[in-house]
Amino acid sequence: MFRIRRIFDDVVPANRHALEQVRTILRSQFELLDRQKIDRIPESLRHPLKYGFRSILYVAEDQRSTVRGLALLDYDADLKFCYLDYLASDSRLAGRGVGGALYDRVRSEALSHGVTGVFFECLPDDPKLCRDPDVLKQNKARLKFYAAYGARPIVNTAYETPVREDSDNPPYLVFDGLAQSGELRGSYLRQVMACILERKYADICSPEYIRMVLASVGDGPVQFRAPRHAVSQTVEQRNAAAAANLAKIAFVVTDQHEIHHVRERGYVEAPVRIRSIKKALDPTGIFDPVPPRAFGDSWITAVHDPDYVRYLKKVCKNAKPNTPIYPYVFPIRNRARPPVELPIRAGYYCIDTFTPISGHAYVAARRAVDCALTGAHELLSGRRITYALVRPPGHHAERGFFGGFCYFNNAAIAAQYLSRFGKVAMLDIDYHHGNGQQDIFYNRKDVLTISIHGHPRFAYPYFTGFASDRGEGEGVGFNVNYPLPETIDAADYIKTLQHTLARVRDFKPSFFVVCFGLDTAKGDPTGTWSLASKDFTAIGAEIGRLRMPCLVVQEGGYNNRSIGTNAKSFFYGLLAGMGQPQPSHRHMKKDNGITGARP
Repeated sequence: MFRIRRIFDDVVPANRHALEQVRTILRSQFELLDRQKIDRIPESLRHPLKYGFRSILYVAEDQRSTVRGLALLDYDADLKFCYLDYLASDSRLAGRGVGGALYDRVRSEALSHGVTGVFFECLPDDPKLCRDPDVLKQNKARLKFYAAYGARPIVNTAYETPVREDSDNPPYLVFDGLAQSGELRGSYLRQVMACILERKYADICSPEYIRMVLASVGDGPVQFRAPRHAVSQTVEQRNAAAAANLAKIAFVVTDQHEIHHVRERGYVEAPVRIRSIKKALDPTGIFDPVPPRAFGDSWITAVHDPDYVRYLKKVCKNAKPNTPIYPYVFPIRNRARPPVELPIRAGYYCIDTFTPISGHAYVAARRAVDCALTGAHELLSGRRITYALVRPPGHHAERGFFGGFCYFNNAAIAAQYLSRFGKVAMLDIDYHHGNGQQDIFYNRKDVLTISIHGHPRFAYPYFTGFASDRGEGEGVGFNVNYPLPETIDAADYIKTLQHTLARVRDFKPSFFVVCFGLDTAKGDPTGTWSLASKDFTAIGAEIGRLRMPCLVVQEGGYNNRSIGTNAKSFFYGLLAGMGQPQPSHRHMKKDNGITGARP
């Protein structure tokens, strides 16, 4: 078993370990490659445009974080094309699908950028160009693999002319149109070839050689070699569906929330919230349903006090399903001696008197954590946007306390999970302060926590969320609060949001987690603001313009007449801001190989 994961930089240990394995694979399998080009891969990820392309690296890892394969894709935003630089898998895993899975992901990534197609170099299957029978056999197998996707060498150009007259194995330039319609013109191909030769091979290709290659390309339609292998319709159909889904928002909906139903007057955190949002989102066609996966308790205890986690599990197990227990005694004078009776001890771990314990609270909260972690996992796999639609919410749950309808901090647990692979920024846009993540990450500088909320002088949780709460120790300056007035118009809210997003840009995170509250809307029973549907579209668009991998985790929002419409508006805005194409029918796959091996 293996997973496909995107590597954004070499900042954290997990990524540095993966990148060292990437370099080892390339050095061992491709002896002729320039070592300097291999060693500069981490730098190309840190500084995406330094070498003329935006570099995108995927690795296939097993459960022990051993890299079994890699794919490095370069993207040119001006000409709208991708160049597959390296694609390699562990030779011991031939036939296990590692290379194919990587090429699947490469093609989906390319489609998500709206490119014309993917170009790459492939060594020739012509005996006149390749004299070594063993190498020729490998070349034929590689081209046959790519041909299964409709990728074909470009012909009637001088691209495969050897740089040196005595060279063997000059590469073909191959084009994979990703099953898209449209004609490739010679004028466009010349620009693409110029980019590849000048940026990739300036050290070995003279200006005269490059001019000779470009002059060989006519202005008419580009000619491709006649197909030698049939394209598998099964592969085409499977990959078209996979590509279309990857371009959508991964949608993880909690499947255990309805059991946590407090049927008491005034308890607004009810199952109808999830149903209302899901009903509005399902017909849009912009979401790809992803079932929640089960994750271990260690992810929860990495964020929450283990004693609190054990208590909540035990007290909920012993509680009656339909008889909620409300905290009513609090240890103001002596926290050192918690009560023996579990129901009475609730106040030892709670910050208010309206968040009950019930027989199903733990199970529902635990599944919400699974959903948030599944969304985080989808980001690691290369998704642009994921949405965990969960209840109970989580942003009021601190390291050792629950409250505000929240038991476990779903978003903070997901942020902790992602922080192993890069810096994380968290933005809480719920009406109420995100005191939970503030408490959990208050001493850390690798997770930036920002909250826009009603001022604590009038809004829950009252005792946190002041502008002066800036972090402690290494975390000073990495906790930012924007407490706003009791009434505010949309224009002022957007200005505040733009200011917060500027701080996120300066932080340069690998991942962005949004605690998504809809209680800022007009008519919400727990808030005083009046944001409308169009305002949520604008909020989504502002966030989308960051163009960062984004996990959205549902928090509050209790006006069930508008909650679905506002959620839909937000996600339409988010997609528009990211400039992400609407999902379309495309495809992908691969085996052990490399591009960019110009002799």
